[in-house]
This record gives sequence, C-alpha cells and structure tokens, in this order.
Amino acid sequence: MAGEQEAPGRSFEAGGEAGRGEEGRGEEGNSLEAGHSFEVILETPEGVRKLFCDEDEYLWYAAARAGVKLPAICLQGRCLECAGKLLQGRVDESSADSYFPDDEMAGFVLLCRGRPCSSVRIRTHQSGPMRAHRIAKGLPAPYA
Repeated sequence: MAGEQEAPGRSFEAGGEAGRGEEGRGEEGNSLEAGHSFEVILETPEGVRKLFCDEDEYLWYAAARAGVKLPAICLQGRCLECAGKLLQGRVDESSADSYFPDDEMAGFVLLCRGRPCSSVRIRTHQSGPMRAHRIAKGLPAPYA
C-alpha cells in the first residue's frame, strides 16, 4: 500500500515469559520450530509499518525485532500501556493477565500478549482510549 514502510525482519477479523509462551518458543523470540507467519500492519503515530509475526510470537516482540518502538510497562497484559485497536484480523489474547470479553468486543488488543491468528491491521498507542473504555465498563484501568 502507498505510504506503508516494510519493517526489516522476518516475514506475519476484527472483533473478537519473554517474546513467546512456553512450549516450542524461545526467550528472545526465536522460533524453535517453523510455524505460520502472518502479515502485521501497524498504524503508528510515526506512520504505517508492515512486518511479519509468527503465530506463536507476541506482536510487541515482533515489532521490536523489526525496529518498531511501541510503548509498554509490564509486558504481561496488565498495565494497558501497549494497547492497540484491532482494525482487521484476529488476535489471541489468552495469555494476557488482564483481558476481558468487553475489551475484545470493543476491538482492543494488548500487543505485549497478543499473538496473531491471521494477518492483522492494528492502530497502536491506544492506552488512553482503552483505559476510558475500561472505566466506562467498571473494569480495572491501571494508571488511569
């Protein structure tokens, strides 16, 4: 697409440890086994970036590996600093410490603990809107 920059690094339905989970996943985000890789398009304040993320890799770490700096504090899916808005595709948030069905219904994802289930498009830097959403729903909203 015009205006999109391909981030260096390896080749990655809106709605509903280190860089990887436990089995078959390395500490620094290196795959121990070949798996599926999905295209990730990130709409950042600095512009649109395109990168690739393995199905068992957290989106935040794939972005870091590709040179895309994203905000984060806890890297465990609690603080909401890494929040994004899912515009296209599907993301698995099952390893986030604090993620609610209302978050998924509103289209929010936590990039530090989200793993792609398809190619995705995500608007980054959405901690403020996600905190406002959580407050409106009576859910935990750290640092609000």
